[in-house]
Amino acid sequence: MKPDWKSFLCILLVCLLFLPGARGEMAPQPILTPGEAETFVRTFLTGDAESLNTQVLVTDELHTAIASFGGFSGLVRSLASLGNIKEIGSVSTVSNGNLTEYHVPCRFTAMAVDLVLVVQDGAVAGLVTSPFTGVEESQAETEADENGQSVPLNIPVPELDGELPGVLTLPDGTGPFPAVVLVHGSGPSDRDETVMQQKPFLDLAYGLAKQGIAVYRYDKRTYVYGSKLAEDVTLNLEDETIEDALHAVQMLADRDEIDPKRIVVLGHSLGGMAIPALDKSAEEQAVRPAGYILMAAPARRLDVIMREQLHFLDSFTQGTEKETGSQTESALKQLDRLEEIDSLADTEKIAGAYVPYWKWLMQYDPLDAAGSITVPCLVLQGQEDYQVTMQDFGLWKEAVLNRSNWQFIAYPGLVHTFVQGEKSEGNMVYARNAHVEQQVISDIAEFVLSVEP
Repeated sequence: MKPDWKSFLCILLVCLLFLPGARGEMAPQPILTPGEAETFVRTFLTGDAESLNTQVLVTDELHTAIASFGGFSGLVRSLASLGNIKEIGSVSTVSNGNLTEYHVPCRFTAMAVDLVLVVQDGAVAGLVTSPFTGVEESQAETEADENGQSVPLNIPVPELDGELPGVLTLPDGTGPFPAVVLVHGSGPSDRDETVMQQKPFLDLAYGLAKQGIAVYRYDKRTYVYGSKLAEDVTLNLEDETIEDALHAVQMLADRDEIDPKRIVVLGHSLGGMAIPALDKSAEEQAVRPAGYILMAAPARRLDVIMREQLHFLDSFTQGTEKETGSQTESALKQLDRLEEIDSLADTEKIAGAYVPYWKWLMQYDPLDAAGSITVPCLVLQGQEDYQVTMQDFGLWKEAVLNRSNWQFIAYPGLVHTFVQGEKSEGNMVYARNAHVEQQVISDIAEFVLSVEP
């Protein structure tokens, strides 16, 4: 009989406290991204857990609490009844007021649980176990058998002295195959574009591989190098997203399994909005994408869409949580500062991004740039998406009216991740273990297979 995960809740402590405190003499580092949270857990379970006591920023209260366990290494020993660690999965993120929870699925020899890292303003405030949210072992084996071969393939990032881990999912057969490069939406994101319980990029990779299409997905630059980029005042969407996507295209074009004349780039959300700029930058590349897919792509200014999202989500809690209302007002006031952006210093931040990032976005007109794209384009939109709405879908259609290389499909009953849901569910729709609708995968496959060299 499997142990009950609830019996392990008392093993680790979670201190929901508000003032972070730095310890040690080695300038402890904050946890700012899912990638850094995953590195913490990997070090905790498989590396030098003792080093975390001085190398990672923790709250004063947590530092005191774990002292009775003998620090982080003592906490590791307290997990002995779970067995040895076998596998560490991809991180999902849940925001709860001014706390961030990083859920890391971990499969031990005795059982599988999530380790949840609770972070307050970059400082670790707690660590606790919770029910396992990853793929069950038998299901993972079945998916691997059914969906062809997965090849580790990393994108070099010399300017950051590193690389972006990724995976190329290949269909059965010898190829060369048409291929799709998946480009993330906003924020730090792993290769699966994990949103709570959902992994839309993983669904696309497996689903398209079944239909004879190779898929490449990779961890986003801000997911892997969040700490380094946190101080990069010059960062913009081109540096953060477009450059790596184009590197992925060139890398695939050099592989024997891939047809270099049939590589399509798929951008989701902000990644879709970036497509027209990506196409312009591709003019300087040896190999240009043969087509583009825009999934739930914003057509309006990002700050306008953010305001809509804030008001929409606030409507769920009006009259029940005063704290939520104040947070919404604070976020809206941050966005108000964009009206005076020319008078702000580059080092100032608005809604988490430096001024130059916003300036780049504000001078970028994706609808105007879309008119210069000559290769086939497919625009997909869920009608129940509250984050990027049918208004944006309509603006794309209007901008490229009568251009034969553009196709448009809207899906009733699908939300931002292209799973079944309703706007009225808000963010809770992502708490369901749901998958990208099969019709969406079929439509993408039909488009990719129709692209002529």
